[in-house]
Amino acid sequence: MDRIQEFLAMGGYAAYVWPAYGLAVITLISIVVTSVTRLRAAERSLEGQSGTRRRRNAPQIKVDA
Repeated sequence: MDRIQEFLAMGGYAAYVWPAYGLAVITLISIVVTSVTRLRAAERSLEGQSGTRRRRNAPQIKVDA
């Protein structure tokens, strides 16, 4: 139990380290959310321009003629 407390205390620098980790996690999550939101908006925009709708992950079937 003492080792866990020592690790969490970060050698006395926990007041600086843990908020930095928290800020980094929040930043990374916001980047992912923003990227996914913009991707979906771009996909909707492209679907609207082409006039056809394609289902996501729909299998592509090629017919050799």
